Amino acid sequence: MQKISIEALARQQIAAAVAAPSGRAADTAFGGHEKKLRQTVMAFRAGTQLSEHQNPGEATVLVLKGTVWLKAGTEAWQGKAGDLLIVPNGLHSLKADEDSAVLFTVVKTDR
Repeated sequence: MQKISIEALARQQIAAAVAAPSGRAADTAFGGHEKKLRQTVMAFRAGTQLSEHQNPGEATVLVLKGTVWLKAGTEAWQGKAGDLLIVPNGLHSLKADEDSAVLFTVVKTDR
């Protein structure tokens, strides 16, 4: 068995995102390219975003700290700490209103 503190990982990634020129940082907590399930802690400096991209499979975003917006087409959903956002199929983007961390979970599907 392996144990990982998601809270500690979120704090580390927020610090890294604030210091990074891109304003973003991420670390995979579980999974990877060889697995179908992947969980990644992603952090964003206030005002930064992941530009529009395709969904790699069934996915959720659990907001750990801060406030983010998940946008798909003309619809947008705000997430605050403790909120679970279901990532819609298709193109979507994610933007942080404040320094934020999320746990991104995806099950890659064969497309």
